[in-house]
Amino acid sequence: MPRLPTTVPGTVAAPGGRSRRDPERRERILTAAAELASRRGFHTVGMADIGAEAGIVGSGVYRHFDSKTAILVALLDRVMTRLQEGAAEVLAGPGDERRHLSALIRDHIRVAIEDRSVLAVYHREVHTLPEEDRRRLRRLQRHYLEDWVHVLAPLRRDLADGELRLAVHAAIGAIQSTLFFRSGLAPDRLAELLDGMAHACLGVEPAPEAPTGSSTGPAE
Repeated sequence: MPRLPTTVPGTVAAPGGRSRRDPERRERILTAAAELASRRGFHTVGMADIGAEAGIVGSGVYRHFDSKTAILVALLDRVMTRLQEGAAEVLAGPGDERRHLSALIRDHIRVAIEDRSVLAVYHREVHTLPEEDRRRLRRLQRHYLEDWVHVLAPLRRDLADGELRLAVHAAIGAIQSTLFFRSGLAPDRLAELLDGMAHACLGVEPAPEAPTGSSTGPAE
């Protein structure tokens, strides 16, 4: 009788009978860690807690992450990657600076609403990372902010360089105010208010929403 391929918990069968880690289980672990950390603080949460929240035995978590710090780094990498990819898609799309700026704002709002728990963990925990990871993420964050400044500059020629950066920080801060309290507002209404506040911080009138499927930035 031919020998059947075997797998271990937390893995799936790969071609040729090899086993590989289950990416869906990895995502469940990250989602569970983000939810627990946003409620309790990351350093009060243990690997067993994360496994229980994800419906995975504690030893199963170690098949994907060798430490709690590794989970934290993966979480923060994920949210920063999502922001950067959204910005790159916006800036590569058609439209003028005003449309690009509005699309950047709306993409960041969507991340703040949909990935609220992960973005909140980023702000609370990035300073606790190992130095190399902390510097890398801070560098990516600065590059992301520069994308906003680059788009804003032609629209606000009345502002000096430092003033442009202040306006961008104010706009992003307005969006991320939703991370630290529960407003009780419906997502569409919350997005609408944050959109107006961010544009007001930048002193730029909002561009019309891009049609669904446009690469200038998805609508809420």
